[in-house]
Amino acid sequence: MKKILLLFFFSLFLLSGCGKYDEKDVIKDFSKKVNDTDAYYIEGKLEIVNNDNIYNYDIEVAFKQEKYYRVSLTNISNNHTQVILKNDDGVYVVTPSLNKSFKFQSDWPYSNSQIYLLESLVQDIKDDDDRIFKETKSGYSFMTSVNYPNNRNLVKQKINLSKKLKLEKVQVYNSDSVICMTMEYKKIDYSPNFKKDYFSLNTVMKTYAVDDTVDQTSVLDESIYPLMIPSGTKLTNEEKIDKGTGERIIMTFDGEKPFLLVEETANIENEFTIVPTYGEPYQLMDTLGVMTNNSLNWTTNGIEYYLVSDVLNQDELVEVAQSIGVVQTMK
Repeated sequence: MKKILLLFFFSLFLLSGCGKYDEKDVIKDFSKKVNDTDAYYIEGKLEIVNNDNIYNYDIEVAFKQEKYYRVSLTNISNNHTQVILKNDDGVYVVTPSLNKSFKFQSDWPYSNSQIYLLESLVQDIKDDDDRIFKETKSGYSFMTSVNYPNNRNLVKQKINLSKKLKLEKVQVYNSDSVICMTMEYKKIDYSPNFKKDYFSLNTVMKTYAVDDTVDQTSVLDESIYPLMIPSGTKLTNEEKIDKGTGERIIMTFDGEKPFLLVEETANIENEFTIVPTYGEPYQLMDTLGVMTNNSLNWTTNGIEYYLVSDVLNQDELVEVAQSIGVVQTMK
């Protein structure tokens, strides 16, 4: 009888000790996996959708000891690489093809959600008390809110993990539940060995050095106009200027929500140039740009754009910028 009772209580112990692996366990173990590492290295693919346009990137992410980051984004269509670098000196957006970098005094990447940073995803899961957890045949998923202050239209994300808690895919949705960004994780190394100078600006420039024969244009054939202009606003003045090494077009839009749009030929600097700036790195369609409270600056297809307004908010700046295509349009 005693043996039967012992077996009974032992069985109860096993059942209680081997309960279902639930949401709390997944969060605890995934968080531990990410937070216990001093460094990681990621390779993946990022897809960004803007209306009918799709932009694809190869991404490499390197992280070390809380404050060192190196994120390279290579546009697959034109092999154009830009790098977000954070080290002891600050935050940089490096454009090797122009021999140029913007330097920020910024708290990036902690100011908003980041689809390609593990600790950011963990934090998003923990911060959302209304998250939705699901167990699937292949693993687990979380639906959480996101924090993209420069693009309020991005509202939620789906994070997919395997049964072994390997991060596989993250999808970010807008307010209409349309997928705007997808990050597929191809490789994650939790114990990489980085060389001492891996996170230095000089190393980044040497790694992504571009041949001097890179094509650049000194002429703007035609103006490129935004397809989205705020209601009650219209183009009132346009001026083309010869800047010696190229051309610049200044367009003034007046009305209820006035703004200024500058387009100019982007020149390759003879010596590596660092441009100090306020603001944050911003991923805009096919390029990395610079976002401030009232302006947006970016370079694509050999043209540098500068959009500024004392009236438009950041969401409206992005909306106007995203409507500026590479094909010339009528006024």
